[in-house]
Amino acid sequence: MKNLVFLVSALLVFVGCADLDEDPVGVINPETFFQDADNLESAVNGAYGLIASEEFWGRKFTLSLMLRGDMVTIGDPGTSGRRKEVDRFTMRADNGMVAAFWPMAFNSITAANNAILNVSNVEADQGVKDRLEGEARFIKAFTYYHLVRTIGEVPFVETLPTTPDELLLLEKSSVNDIYQRIIEDLTKAKDLLPNEGGIRTRPSRGTAAAYLASVYLTRGEWQKAYDEAKFVIDNNASFNYSLVADFQDLFNAEKAENSSEHIFAIDFTGADDISGTDIGLDFLAPLTGPRGPAVTGWSVAVPTLAVFNSFDNNDYRKQVSFITEAVINGETVGWEMFSTTQGVQRPHIAKYFRFPGLAGANNRDSSHNYIAMRYAEVLLIAAEASNELFGPTAEAEGYINEIRSRARNAAGIQNSSPEDINISGQNADTFRDIIIEERRIELAFEYKRWYDIKRLDIGAEVFGSTGYETDVAEQQPFDPSRDYLFPIPSLDLETTPSLLPQNPGY
Repeated sequence: MKNLVFLVSALLVFVGCADLDEDPVGVINPETFFQDADNLESAVNGAYGLIASEEFWGRKFTLSLMLRGDMVTIGDPGTSGRRKEVDRFTMRADNGMVAAFWPMAFNSITAANNAILNVSNVEADQGVKDRLEGEARFIKAFTYYHLVRTIGEVPFVETLPTTPDELLLLEKSSVNDIYQRIIEDLTKAKDLLPNEGGIRTRPSRGTAAAYLASVYLTRGEWQKAYDEAKFVIDNNASFNYSLVADFQDLFNAEKAENSSEHIFAIDFTGADDISGTDIGLDFLAPLTGPRGPAVTGWSVAVPTLAVFNSFDNNDYRKQVSFITEAVINGETVGWEMFSTTQGVQRPHIAKYFRFPGLAGANNRDSSHNYIAMRYAEVLLIAAEASNELFGPTAEAEGYINEIRSRARNAAGIQNSSPEDINISGQNADTFRDIIIEERRIELAFEYKRWYDIKRLDIGAEVFGSTGYETDVAEQQPFDPSRDYLFPIPSLDLETTPSLLPQNPGY
């Protein structure tokens, strides 16, 4: 198996990331390495670090999620074909985006497994061991949760292969089995983790519960989704969760670290890398904002004008989410003057570009701790699950209005929009539409929209004649029998027949 890079022969490269372990540990032998809590923590840090890489959260995986949805499309006509394939539903089995993030995901899973399997061999305080095992189980569940939603059936690995031949025998698990194992790991993590650790790039009990709520929501298990979300909400003081007062602060790298709204964030180093690797490197700011040698206004992933116009002009979240002007040749101009030679004349994404903290040229390699989940999403999960169970209720109305109340605070100035919702006259169907739309606006460009499209089975609708991408050149018709899944990398299928069959249509 040449592309699915499991780390075999009992060797594992552990790497650290900011707030965890700044220096690589190197290549080690688990049989002799796992002696104390520091060794175990290095293994867990390895799992984190591999997620915080260019191949996964730093560019290729998150960019794929953005482009696959209906709110972002290609802004740079000269960008690589592998990106255009993801955006236009023309992906091939050898797509380079998938071929990059697939092995990195399994590397992280292998690192987490190494920690889980060796925790009993370590001499350390039981509380420390429980926390580190909980973290390893969480990051494994987190990674599989993304894999199962993008690719579907994949191998669920719980042991460490010791020979290359073992890799050739790995078989895919069913989607249902993968979800059950994700739930098992998250449930164990919830039992093992502390209530609140202070560092939001490490999970707590609240993090595990929030992800359980998300998993159950994805599976349509409404009561369990509601119960887990309510657990987080009812214990928010213990977990130190709350909505921050200013929506913009969530996307300011100098203010957002360890925010009370962060449920889980991915840690990046800022204008630096780790020993020449892609660990800690992110490129989401320059991929989405109006970059250029003189900020000439072009980028790879850009919203359509229909998406921009779909936001209420009086909603502060629109101002935070979009960049509508840039300084070009010393003059501030609107998006209508952005580059047409290398990009498109459309508003760009501001969430990652506007306040990147310590960063390189064109905001490459920023200081953002990228939000994977935040407290507002838990409120939205609770509202949606409650509506499916009970129809519109004052409780669910309150969760949505809590989010909207924060959105009216425009950096200390109170706006009149968005107005509070009122459940009077609503039924479950109309209220569901309100909640899903609130998710689209509140969580815009945070890699959630594609997953909503998939779990709600609305691809044919949102990519149809009334969707936001009707003016995109070369957009192919959405095929529900094919396009809800990415392919398994073709190279792996050639070398590992046990991974067959390929996903439909590839």
